[in-house]
Amino acid sequence: MNDTIIPLRALVEKWLAPTGTTPAHVVRTGRLAITRARYVWLEGAISSRPLTIVFFRHGKGSWDVFPPVEQAPAMSARYF
Repeated sequence: MNDTIIPLRALVEKWLAPTGTTPAHVVRTGRLAITRARYVWLEGAISSRPLTIVFFRHGKGSWDVFPPVEQAPAMSARYF
């Protein structure tokens, strides 16, 4: 498992490559209703075509393009 935390700014530069002529804009920020995970909705353009990406913040502070998996309570049993 990769525990490297990449800042949101680095991901925006990687995916949207904003410049002075084609900037990236934050459209919306918030939290998911059920998991309360943070998200940032960004819009930009690549090769003159519009692109929208939503980044989700995960538990250890990393950002990714998929929402975090909800951690549910778990039980286990052992036979002695």
